[in-house]
Amino acid sequence: MDIVEAISKVLLVGLLFGAGLPALFALGLRYHAQSEGDVSDDGTITAPSPALRALSYVLFGIVTLVIAVGILWITRQTIYYYTGVKLFPFGYK
Repeated sequence: MDIVEAISKVLLVGLLFGAGLPALFALGLRYHAQSEGDVSDDGTITAPSPALRALSYVLFGIVTLVIAVGILWITRQTIYYYTGVKLFPFGYK
């Protein structure tokens, strides 16, 4: 049963980061594009939306933060070896 549990955890994390982060980035792009406002064919103007622009920047920030933490997690042993700095309080040999 431990193997099935481990496989399911890996599958869940893979789906989260493999599909979740690109989905968040795509939502951020969509909200950013919608926040600009638009001129339709009949001449009506849609006003810009600062709330959608702020939401898009929040989504971009989340994606950037997850990527940065992932890179730091992968390199934590090397950073600790050369600098003596423990970026995370666990996971050191």
